[in-house]
Amino acid sequence: MAAGGPATLIVSASLLLLWILRVIHTFWVKPKKLERHLKRQGITGDPYSFFVGDLKKIGESMKAAWSKPMTEMNHEIVPRVAAFVHRTVEKHGKISVMWYGATPRVVIMDAELMRTILLQHKPGQIQKPPTNPHIELLARGVSSLEGDQWFHRRRLMNTAFLMEKLKLMVLAFSTSATEMIKKWERLAGPSGRCELDVWPELQIFSSDVISRTAFGSSYEEGQRIFELQKEQVRLVLEAASSVYIPGFRFVPTKKNRQRNYLDKEIKRMLRNIINKKDTAMNKGGSTDDSLLGLLLSSCYNEENNENENGEKKGLSIEDVIEECKLFYFAGQETTAVLLTWTMILLSMNPTWQEDARKEVMELCGKERPNFESINRLKTVTMILYEVLRLYPAVIGLFRYSPEGINLGGISFPAGVEFFLPTVMIHHDPECWGEDAKQFNPGRFSDGISKASKSQNVFFPFGWGPRICLGQNFAMIEAKMALAMILQNFSFQLSPTYAHAPYTVITVQPQHGAQLILHKL
Repeated sequence: MAAGGPATLIVSASLLLLWILRVIHTFWVKPKKLERHLKRQGITGDPYSFFVGDLKKIGESMKAAWSKPMTEMNHEIVPRVAAFVHRTVEKHGKISVMWYGATPRVVIMDAELMRTILLQHKPGQIQKPPTNPHIELLARGVSSLEGDQWFHRRRLMNTAFLMEKLKLMVLAFSTSATEMIKKWERLAGPSGRCELDVWPELQIFSSDVISRTAFGSSYEEGQRIFELQKEQVRLVLEAASSVYIPGFRFVPTKKNRQRNYLDKEIKRMLRNIINKKDTAMNKGGSTDDSLLGLLLSSCYNEENNENENGEKKGLSIEDVIEECKLFYFAGQETTAVLLTWTMILLSMNPTWQEDARKEVMELCGKERPNFESINRLKTVTMILYEVLRLYPAVIGLFRYSPEGINLGGISFPAGVEFFLPTVMIHHDPECWGEDAKQFNPGRFSDGISKASKSQNVFFPFGWGPRICLGQNFAMIEAKMALAMILQNFSFQLSPTYAHAPYTVITVQPQHGAQLILHKL
């Protein structure tokens, strides 16, 4: 042992030295090299700081922005919902860089360059960025895939969102909306008036819609899954706000154990629902038109097909689980925030609220809207578009270049992430005119293409081949809910409402959305 002692020490010292050199290269040499490359292209930002980059400043700017509500009831929300990005663009220009740990994140507030990135040149040249492994606990569905895998999965998923399928889901939308309306009527009581925070109410509504459309007759089981996933979102965001240290998620800390427990429990419950439906299908039972039924049909229809590499093309049960998780994660709060901000903005603008109600009553009267009448709601559609412009569900999109690339005459090195700030483009007077920060649904009276000064600067659902699969689903759901609310209630801001948009994956009302409802 004595003879082996010095040798062991030498090996240990060598390994430690290699580890130190690797850390120095990863967190200093490489970032500084990327920083110099970007600076030569005229792209600047705050100087890179070892290991943390701008994370500390990002956290401080968010904390300061969210420390108190807005002093005025206007839509100057960018400094609140994208505080550090706004500061970076103000200081360093519309194409600038901030550091997410050791990774350079180039802000692209140029609509033409943004479209170029989203449309992509060659497959694989621009991708979704590598994700923090904690975030993968939320969902690893079609949105995280690349190349042939993404193409094949996207094609399969498209079948679930074809217009003829969405027509069949309208009943689920109206059923969920009816239950919400009846609850509000009970709360209004004999006086026909009540004060209500509509934000949690609309979350319950959209969860109910997702449950019905994802799981069909098993929607009540789906509700429990969504409660668990909401808790998972909170824990994952907490982990994602700091630099990820490789392997740390396997350390059995209290939070890591909780995240892993929730992941296993969500998968277990989904697998139970899937097995029940799978058994019914194997016995010859007819499938329903829920997302789950359609996904399982895809499994059966393509399970014997193979791609050119001899791999099975059909979805596995694990794939189905991840797509169901993604459907909730991407769809539930997206519609809830859209409807919440719509009710808030219509409370601020009662004339537009009355115009929308008049349109709904002319087309539907007191009858439940149907697919045909929903598609004829021009004023309601204009209002929803304007809300999506001013308060997009997500403040921006992320992309990544795994290899060096030239875009718009700018050379970007491999390893650069791109942040495309949707909310800032949507509020840019150069794109939308001097009233860019004002609520004016009339700008969409001749459609999206003529609403702005520049072509194609409306990105609420993304752009290009990876545009959101569920955009039509979300819009039909929102139109149905808003039309039924307008049929039954007028609403105004409560004196207790504090205007305070903030970002928790989606743009949410920090202190709720307290409105006074009046039964019609």
